[in-house]
Amino acid sequence: MAVAWGRDGPDLLVTLDRGAGGLGVQLQDQLRAAIRGRRLGAGERLPSTRRLAERLGVSRGTVVEAYEQLLAEGYLESAAGSGTRVAATPAPGSPRPARSEAGPLPRPVEVDFRYGLPDLASVPLTAWSRAVAEAARTVPTADLGDEDPAGSRHLREVVTAYHRRVRAGCAVAGDAVVVSGFRQGLTFTLAVLARRGVRHIGLEDPGPREHEALARRAGLVPVPVPVDDDGLDVDRLRASGARAVLLTPAHQCPTGVALGPSRRRDLVTWAEEVDGVVLEDDYDAEFRYDRQPVGSLQGLAPNRVVALGSVSKTLAPAIRLGWVLAPPHLVAAIAEEKRLSCRDAPRLDQEALALLVESGRFDRHLRRVREVYRARRDVLVAEVEHAFGVGRLTGLAAGCHAVLRLPEGASERAVAAAAAARGVLVDGLSSYRCGDAGTDEHPPALVLAFGNVREQQIRRGVRVLADVVRGGGHDRPAQTHRAVPDRSRTAPGLLCRADRI
Repeated sequence: MAVAWGRDGPDLLVTLDRGAGGLGVQLQDQLRAAIRGRRLGAGERLPSTRRLAERLGVSRGTVVEAYEQLLAEGYLESAAGSGTRVAATPAPGSPRPARSEAGPLPRPVEVDFRYGLPDLASVPLTAWSRAVAEAARTVPTADLGDEDPAGSRHLREVVTAYHRRVRAGCAVAGDAVVVSGFRQGLTFTLAVLARRGVRHIGLEDPGPREHEALARRAGLVPVPVPVDDDGLDVDRLRASGARAVLLTPAHQCPTGVALGPSRRRDLVTWAEEVDGVVLEDDYDAEFRYDRQPVGSLQGLAPNRVVALGSVSKTLAPAIRLGWVLAPPHLVAAIAEEKRLSCRDAPRLDQEALALLVESGRFDRHLRRVREVYRARRDVLVAEVEHAFGVGRLTGLAAGCHAVLRLPEGASERAVAAAAAARGVLVDGLSSYRCGDAGTDEHPPALVLAFGNVREQQIRRGVRVLADVVRGGGHDRPAQTHRAVPDRSRTAPGLLCRADRI
């Protein structure tokens, strides 16, 4: 898309060699090469002849003559009041696009059940723009320069106060480092642990594969630790020899279970025994429907837990802001890792987020979007029960995704491929397995994210999945089995018991 430049038009890099003679020919050659090489795209405006002549130190007639030659060759076009622009037609000598021999184009995506996005239509852009404007109006001039590598003091005070209020944490501003999202905060923390002698880190299995990749990039050895009905198996973690562990205790990704009370205590005991560190991914903690809130591990053991959070799920991934709440013996090292790697997150955005939370608009947004997700979850439950039967969905008490247990003998890969051919994208539970750990030992299941999927799309997607399964996605008749831990409701009003921690 061409830029709509102002009245004077854009600048253009052209260099002329006065010792080589033929300045007009040089100008023509350079413009022609820029258009052929796509440095200048179709529709882009060129500088006026007067402006370009002044910049190059040549007569205006030289530029006029060059433009006229390229107009005649079809490289440029000119219209009254529009200036001179690169022609939209292919330049002479341009190769014709090759005819596709690959057959029909893939079917457009109609439903995307893959996990990762919140409801983008619910992002409070009006409230955010108001907060940004307020930040631009009120931020002190001194705060526009480089400041504390830990980030805006104002935002760190607001974030830690929010964490204490909503997540039962106990961090203060001095324990926080502002980062550009969860992944950056995790990268910095893993780098610090690796330099301090940690070699092995426990990862939930199943769990996010990105965690495994980030651990390896930091020089750590990932150790898969099984997840059951009560969350991460601490006894297996203890036997692994790891001195660090990364987990999603409030709403495990992807199974949806919460770390049980006894496991939480055992985890803290393990950390004390091995002089270890617990990395808490504060994942989906704000979106709960059928169970009591689960407090942050950071509040239980502040000297052993690093809590990592962001607004990627609560607001939008495009607002690249997150935080690390670390023990005193780690926070300075994490801030130094950030200082050497990337300086700071955008300071005005930090101030805007602080104002958004302080004003109460952030809490109002969460209350509103929580009801959006609850409604979508209920539609998902109803459609799955109609298509697959009762009890096939698990992990529904919180968060923006659920796990659909497939009939015994079904192939996750075959079901996902057949659904994709019909415009429905979905991931199998095996794609969350750590390495190749026990993939074949677990019954087939799909992870259905509904955060950014409208209700009509949910209905369409579930029906396609049911058609695919009935049409040959499995090899043996369906039998009831437990594919993943299930401590949540299978349908509104049919909760076996609420989780209370």
